[in-house]
Parts: sequence; structure tokens; C-alpha cells
Amino acid sequence: MNNLIALDTTDLVLCLGIIGIAIALSLWQKLGLATKLAYGAVRSLMQLIAVGYILDLVFALDNWLAVLGILGVMITIASIVTRNRIDQKLEGLFPTVILSLLASSAFSLGYVILLIVQPDQWYEPQYLIPLAGMLFGNAMNGATLAGDRLLNAINQNRLEIETHLCLGATPKQAISGYQKEAIRTGLIPTLNNMMVVGLVSLPGMFTGQVLGGSNPRDAASYQILILFAIVLTNLMAALLVTEGIYKVFFNQDDQLIN
Repeated sequence: MNNLIALDTTDLVLCLGIIGIAIALSLWQKLGLATKLAYGAVRSLMQLIAVGYILDLVFALDNWLAVLGILGVMITIASIVTRNRIDQKLEGLFPTVILSLLASSAFSLGYVILLIVQPDQWYEPQYLIPLAGMLFGNAMNGATLAGDRLLNAINQNRLEIETHLCLGATPKQAISGYQKEAIRTGLIPTLNNMMVVGLVSLPGMFTGQVLGGSNPRDAASYQILILFAIVLTNLMAALLVTEGIYKVFFNQDDQLIN
């Protein structure tokens, strides 16, 4: 169980054959996806090769500043993507997003690293970077779904919200139902994954560790750890980002801004 079959350059070239078949199928069926598939393949290939070399250097340095620098770049990119997917024009959205992702991920990551994994050094890149990457990615998706849902709900139900305000409701009370629904929406992919994990799907951490030679029982334990951490991170991120978004729509007099 300890032998990892490494992939050489020839194997990576053969990997391109997989995406090549997908492109050929798209062309055959005239789906119009060939260009996007090719662009996505080239971009993901370059990104993964680059990150492989960068992380190899960071692992060799074993320095907390280098580790935090990598995490800072990752959370910034995740926040920009989240902001752009929710709304690129809404003022004050980026600070809300980055603080939401940072707070939710830092809490879960701190709990996992300090109380459960407990490596010799808290910044051990072997643990901190992969765990943070999974939490950032999932928090980004959860915050995006929740934020977009709340934004659309407020824009589509302005008259109802204003009616509640006229009847004496606070802004928080007026959008409470929409916020709860948005948070639930942000958690749907995670909850669906929890229902079928191990039965239908084998998640990335589990398969990665098994392919790397780890005992399947140990891989399952780590997958449980990250799955539960993702649930908490997504819930916190969705809660915080929706809390920040709704406040942007109201002025100091608790009036809905046009």
C-alpha cells in the first residue's frame, strides 16, 4: 500500500488524449464546447503545473511566511471570483466577501489544525495548504450560491420588503426569510455530497490518499475530518456573506436603497 505509481511526461501527454476525445465528441455533436474545453484544458494544465512547482518550493522552505503568503493569494483569488459571480458592480461587496471567507475558513482550519491534526508546527505546509485549499474552494462555492440567491431575492421582492418596513419591521426582519433560503441554497451541494459520500462518490482527499499509498481506513478518517470542516465553513461563509450583502441595500435610516 506504500507504492505510488508516479506519472511521467509521457503519461501527462497521454492525459491530453482524454480531453482530446471530449473535444472530438463536442465537434462531432456540434455542441459548441470545443473552444471552451480546449481553453479550460490548457488553463488548468498550466495552473496545476505552476502550483506544483510553487508548492514544491514552499514545502522545501518550510517557512510560515511563505505558507501564509500562499494562503493569502488563494483566499484573495477565491474572494475575487466569488464577488464577480455574485455581482461585479455592487459597492462594498469585496470586503464583505473576503472577510466572510477568511473568518469562516480560519475558524474551521484553526479547529482542525490545533485540536485534531496537531502537527509539530502549526504552519506545516503538508497539512495546512491542502486543507486550506479545500476549505477555500468550498467556501467560495457556498458563499457564491448564497450571495447570488439573496441578491436576486431582494431585487425581485423589493415591494414586499418595503411593505414590511412600512409596517414597522427592521431590515433584518424584512429579509429574514430570504436570507435563510439563501443560506440553505448555499448548503445544498454540501448536503447532497454528505448523503452519497462513500456510496456513490469517492471524494478527492480520500482518492488522493489511497492513490498515494495510504491505508483506506486512514484515508476515510481524513475525509470525514475535511467533510465536516467543509460543512461548518460553508455554513459560516453563507451566513456571513448574506449578512454583509443585505446591509448594503439599506441606509442609515433603515430604508431600502434603490
